[in-house]
Amino acid sequence: MPPTVRCSFFRVVFVALLLVALLQLLYLSLLSNLHGQQQRFAYPAPAGTPHAESQWKREHKMHLKTVLASGGILDASGQYRIYRNFVALEEGHWGNTDVILASHTSLSNLGHLEELVKRWDGRISLSLFAANAAQAKLATVLADTLAQLCPTIRQKVTFHLVCQSGDMATFPELEEHVEFARLQTCQSVFAKVAAVGTNVINYAGNTSYPNNLLRNVARAGIPRGIFTLVVDIDMVPSEGLRSSFLDLAARGVDGRMVFVVPAFEIRHTRRLPGTKEELLRLYQVGEVRAFYEELCPRCQAPTNYSRWLNLKEKQGTAKLEVAYIVEWKDPWEPFYIGGDEVPAYDERFKQYGFNRISQACELNIAGFSFAVLDSAFLLHKGHKLPGDFHSQKEVENKRNRQLYRGFKEELKNKYSDSPRRC
Repeated sequence: MPPTVRCSFFRVVFVALLLVALLQLLYLSLLSNLHGQQQRFAYPAPAGTPHAESQWKREHKMHLKTVLASGGILDASGQYRIYRNFVALEEGHWGNTDVILASHTSLSNLGHLEELVKRWDGRISLSLFAANAAQAKLATVLADTLAQLCPTIRQKVTFHLVCQSGDMATFPELEEHVEFARLQTCQSVFAKVAAVGTNVINYAGNTSYPNNLLRNVARAGIPRGIFTLVVDIDMVPSEGLRSSFLDLAARGVDGRMVFVVPAFEIRHTRRLPGTKEELLRLYQVGEVRAFYEELCPRCQAPTNYSRWLNLKEKQGTAKLEVAYIVEWKDPWEPFYIGGDEVPAYDERFKQYGFNRISQACELNIAGFSFAVLDSAFLLHKGHKLPGDFHSQKEVENKRNRQLYRGFKEELKNKYSDSPRRC
């Protein structure tokens, strides 16, 4: 065989062997990637790992864009636009029976969420109100940034946005809010949130705060069999309230009963008591007092604070129990844990006056019993004082009082067989 022919032959064989080797490497690489994908599917990356974090952020961004692009839905009055679950919580393992804390806030009070998330060890459903188009845009940026930088927020909190019907929320472009793009930590976001609410008097302005609509939005979508505790954003529950109530529920509770959580006000908020023992010590020195003690004693009187404060002291790890049953009396507006049979709040009530009283009145006529829990409580941060409110409060109270009178007449027809009245 001539040398040139032999050279060409060996060259062809060499190239062929090289191609076979490259194809084998490519095959092994593809096989390795496929195996990796199967492993990731079978054994997902733990929450908190970089892979899980980036995956959540991609899914979160897509979800947020989809919800905002939908345009939301209008409420029954047509005055407000609602974006439900516009920032959804990270998927977690929650039981079929649970207590979800439902709350509501304006942008000026959103900073209270930080303390609430620390104290409450379960899910939170939060309605966020934006009074105008600029606030709607800011609300999306704040909620998105909190979820991005605060693991506990995205593990616990679902945000719902409520704004004026004429205001459309849009996907937050951080270029429009450069100061948020620079934030690196959860603490820095809450510092920015706190700055937003500086020197703002709540409920003041030209736009009515639809508190009962916001409460209903926060409650909506909660699955059957799940209990709800509806509180204002500046209130903090006692430690372990969720888990201790779930233990009580597991022992059997009446579905036509709501479980009253006595509410108090604390003067200084540097150290919020977590147990009834701590609360009693602060009550004795005047740091803590009954909720609305100065503004409207009758609004909380049926709770019977004297009886609650003087209940026999519980020892060690004693379980949460019902202390006593209370008959509803006008104008009692208790905070309570209730099941899915609890009626919705009447959304005609806005601003100050009769918004929670009206719902408690309906609970009474509908046949619910009010059971006061023996060691659980709520704390409002700060003593409520007459001078804390904006100038139109009394006008709003008068308007809502008239609405309440008509509301009670409507209940007589709605519950015509009920022997109870408000």
